[in-house]
Amino acid sequence: MTATEPRVEPVPIERWSIRAREMLLGRVRRADKYLSAEPGTVRMPNILAMLGHHEELGAAWLAYNGVLLDRPLLEPRLRELAVLRVAWRTRSAYEWGQHVRLARELGITEEQIEDVACGETAGWPQLEQLVLAATDELVDRYRVDDPTWAGLTRYLDTRRLLELLFVVGSYLCLALVCNSVDLRPDPDSDTGVPPAVPDWEE
Repeated sequence: MTATEPRVEPVPIERWSIRAREMLLGRVRRADKYLSAEPGTVRMPNILAMLGHHEELGAAWLAYNGVLLDRPLLEPRLRELAVLRVAWRTRSAYEWGQHVRLARELGITEEQIEDVACGETAGWPQLEQLVLAATDELVDRYRVDDPTWAGLTRYLDTRRLLELLFVVGSYLCLALVCNSVDLRPDPDSDTGVPPAVPDWEE
């Protein structure tokens, strides 16, 4: 990202319409906290604040994404490895910062996060290598290659395979949006670039 200001400014919660506020209820865990806080006391993530511009789209996206985040069949660790790889490949600073934090909460180490960015996963469990390979193939060629697919089927049933495809596709879509609107990272997110990877372009 090169712009000095976002192309689309997040909407402060005090300027949200009633319909936009209703969008959060039942779809975001901390909705009540965001909606009831005094102005300036609780910062809503910029991605949610951006959705305040389009209530219907925001409601649909949050309901859909909630399946992937809150009711997953795919192991959350696998999901976050795939999302981190998407974020790195797309150079999405916002997505990277958010999911580095989530990855740490799941016990993914700093070294592993750096390995995801570098693509250096030799010695990793085979399933995790396959998940990252599938992510790269989807980003590069829009289809999982046959050998990778065959490998994944040894570990994941059809429902989990579909969920993996939707995770990669969904976070690729979100990265495109975040990059295009120049969404700024949240203050509590980590956009640190792994030191062994010098080619990050913000």
